[in-house]
Amino acid sequence: MATRAPQLAGVSPIVAADQLRQALAQEGIAADVHDGYGLALVSVWVDLVVWSDGLRFWWRVGWNAERPRPVYAWHPSADPARAGRRVALRYADLRATHPPSEAITGAYP
Repeated sequence: MATRAPQLAGVSPIVAADQLRQALAQEGIAADVHDGYGLALVSVWVDLVVWSDGLRFWWRVGWNAERPRPVYAWHPSADPARAGRRVALRYADLRATHPPSEAITGAYP
């Protein structure tokens, strides 16, 4: 009889995403959570959406021009506070290059 490696136990994607949203709030970053199709999304800023399947978070951090495709970072969902700090760093980079439009200036700190 073959033995299988134990699988990591995760939480539901929406619970993980909400934990990340709370961690981002601790960093002073407002975000929205959306659920559907077995994944949850945390919408943070222009070009910054974090996906969760309940086991991990992943988000786009760049573009690989040699292999025309996006580059992603990921972090285990078991540590939403540290994931939040990493996402906050990406947020700061994007805020510097994608300032708010005139239509929403003043809506975000």
